Amino acid sequence: MRWSEVERQQPQLAGLGGRLLTDPGVVLVGTIRRDGTPRLSPVEPLVLDGALWLSMMWRSAKVADLLRDPRILVHSAVASRDGGTGEFKVRGVARAHDDAAVHRRFAETAARELGWEPEFGRSHLFDVDIADVTFITYDAPTGDQHVAMWPPAREFVRRATSATSVGTPEPIRDLLLAE
Repeated sequence: MRWSEVERQQPQLAGLGGRLLTDPGVVLVGTIRRDGTPRLSPVEPLVLDGALWLSMMWRSAKVADLLRDPRILVHSAVASRDGGTGEFKVRGVARAHDDAAVHRRFAETAARELGWEPEFGRSHLFDVDIADVTFITYDAPTGDQHVAMWPPAREFVRRATSATSVGTPEPIRDLLLAE
């Protein structure tokens, strides 16, 4: 599914995701190395024409990973120990684009919105076919963990049972729309 589908079906979740993924200017992407181990790399995301786009350095290791196995995890940057802003995860498949017109449109938008312009034939461009999204936030004073996942819509809180443990999920409806 495209990012626009998340926006249409779960607008509040998409709003959080849009801010957490794009406002910092960088996300972490998880790919799978040739030997099956994970690789974690920073990438600048861009939402354009209803899709989540990732431009990557020419022939980088993460590109080789994705061309071999397109499964990807896009994870928002977490900048504090308390996790108060939350973390947003997009799991799916990265689709490579080689069309010069698509690259040109992306480059023009990246120049305007991100301040740099990728060069066609000297960078790789992927959009993410989204399988699911997850938002997790923590209440620092209580230690409770709030989780919202879609699709399908699943939302729950796990109450802290100690400084390092949480209990059984308790269903709630706070962020997600019912399906």
